[in-house]
Amino acid sequence: MTTIGERLKQYIDDKGLSIRAFEMAIGMSNGNFGKALSNGSPIKSDFLESILNRYEDINPTWLLTGKGSMLLDDVKEHTGAPATKATSPSEGIPLIPFSAMAGALTGEQTALEYECERYVVPAFNDADFLMRVQGVSMQPTYLSGDIVACQRVPLSDIFFQWNKTYVLDTAQGALIKRVKPGKDDSHILIVSDNTQYDPFELSRSDIHAVALVIGLIRLE
Repeated sequence: MTTIGERLKQYIDDKGLSIRAFEMAIGMSNGNFGKALSNGSPIKSDFLESILNRYEDINPTWLLTGKGSMLLDDVKEHTGAPATKATSPSEGIPLIPFSAMAGALTGEQTALEYECERYVVPAFNDADFLMRVQGVSMQPTYLSGDIVACQRVPLSDIFFQWNKTYVLDTAQGALIKRVKPGKDDSHILIVSDNTQYDPFELSRSDIHAVALVIGLIRLE
């Protein structure tokens, strides 16, 4: 499996950038990234955050784990993805009840996933689970009853892609919200698409698990 540094090198080559130009863009000292890549050294968290903020087309899940597509443009985040109900428990993506979200995010409820309805959604092969939206706080983007396709994100040293929608297991309960920068590095701003709901700050320490919403299925 490739390292974060090797995946960054792949992105740099794909974009036709020089190592020097990349280092300057993220505020890295001359030659540091090249040295880290040559030595196999880890990339510091502050530079990873600078990279994701500077190069917004990088898929953070791919960068941190190697899973999924390199570019967010290749992550199919759209409405109306064709979905068919799976006929076998071994195929498709599990539709997790909202009340069971914590287990779905951590991947610990395999028995529950076996019992869930499953859907075959070719557009979202990278999804780990599906979840039905509850409430009206994310209207008009997500309607109550819609199904979101979710991809688990490692909680350790997490980097949020600002203004993207996430499923969050928090001390305040289950949330499907848009995430923006908070007042400092230890907080994020939780934003609803429905303007009747005020944004609020959430401490990163109150987040137990996270998944990125990569798509929307609106069943007829």
